Amino acid sequence: MEDWCAFARQMADMARELLAQDSLTATLDRITGCATELVEGCDAAGILLLHSKGAQTLAPTDQLVIDSDNLQERLHEGPCYDVAQTKNDERVFRIHDFNEPSEKWPTYVPEARKLGVGSMMGFLLFTEEEELGALNVYSREPGAFTDASETAGWLLASHAAVAFSSARTHAQLEQAVATRHAIGEAMGILMGSHRITEEQAFNVLRRYSQENNTKLREVARRVTERGGLN
Repeated sequence: MEDWCAFARQMADMARELLAQDSLTATLDRITGCATELVEGCDAAGILLLHSKGAQTLAPTDQLVIDSDNLQERLHEGPCYDVAQTKNDERVFRIHDFNEPSEKWPTYVPEARKLGVGSMMGFLLFTEEEELGALNVYSREPGAFTDASETAGWLLASHAAVAFSSARTHAQLEQAVATRHAIGEAMGILMGSHRITEEQAFNVLRRYSQENNTKLREVARRVTERGGLN
């Protein structure tokens, strides 16, 4: 009972700490840091995102995480890869011993063992609104993860998903505000130098953006840095 109470306090402290980080990068780094601290047997952790351009590894605590994610992307096979793109209710994957053959991931497992992976788990990061990728934890030792490890990982992933989503939304809002400010500044420069209206200045930026296949915020940055589009 005392052990469970101590663990519950650790989880509560961790949840508050994740939400208190001041940037998306800091939040992600703390998520994977917590994994190595709170999940028994965890030697390394990382977050894997899958998108149209491929896989992306975030906040890895060790090169082993990057190597494993790259291997799974190349093979299109592996527990982390499956978790990150899962569309069913299976939100936790676990490989007990990489010395044993796997029917589910027959190519990935022996190749990952060569990288030094002994056992691993993957947890889907999700909220009611969105799926955010997977939190993956690794051990260099076979059989390192227990049922208690899986419970800790699942609880961490639950809190991590909320913190990740919140931090990303905040970062997007900050970027939107910064973009709006940059566009306004660029419009002011064009209005002053060409004696045109606010609407005309915005149309100049928009047209240049479309004709040169350049994001509007990049066009605005160019204007503010150079004093114009030339």
